Amino acid sequence: MVGTRWVVGVVGVVCLAGLVVGCDTPPPPAAAPGPDPVGAAPAPRSPQPGPSAGSPQPEDCPEGGVRLREGSGDSAMGLRVADIQLVNCGAQPYVLQGYPEVRLLDRKRAPVEVTVVHGGEGITSAPTGVDGDPQQVELRPGQAAAVGMVWRNLVTDTTVPAAEGWVVEVTPRAGAPRVELELGHSVDLGNTGKLGIGPWKAMAR
Repeated sequence: MVGTRWVVGVVGVVCLAGLVVGCDTPPPPAAAPGPDPVGAAPAPRSPQPGPSAGSPQPEDCPEGGVRLREGSGDSAMGLRVADIQLVNCGAQPYVLQGYPEVRLLDRKRAPVEVTVVHGGEGITSAPTGVDGDPQQVELRPGQAAAVGMVWRNLVTDTTVPAAEGWVVEVTPRAGAPRVELELGHSVDLGNTGKLGIGPWKAMAR
């Protein structure tokens, strides 16, 4: 009991001394933020930009600003007609003139021995759309041009393996980077060894 009264007395003296000298008692420190109460709704966050659900993702655009896609095709009695389309996926206009340079690769990406000619002469006399005079084609971003192809799937020599191109490599214009496309339908040349191509033609959007 004596010890308790002594402590209380000391505290009272200290408080009295504070009143005599006019010192204010410092305010208590601000409470540190604590966890949210259980069940409290979280604070709203600023919306973050991003693709909406189900929106298509943009396709990669190659270095040259263009990419290839496979067009339509037709076949009758061994005669094949197809087209390869070039899309301007860049931000600047893309100008084409004349014929592209075309190479074929097989499934193992080895070059296919084929002679590429302009037009369908020597392959067919039927109209296929690969003939015509070359003209300058300017593609605005998002526009496309097509190059027609014609060949025959014939085996005239059973001692020569039939050739099939499953990858097409295209140099769209002189000095441009080469672009390639894996085909869903092969260029099945048999052993004719000849592929006719047309000039670049603009496609309607």
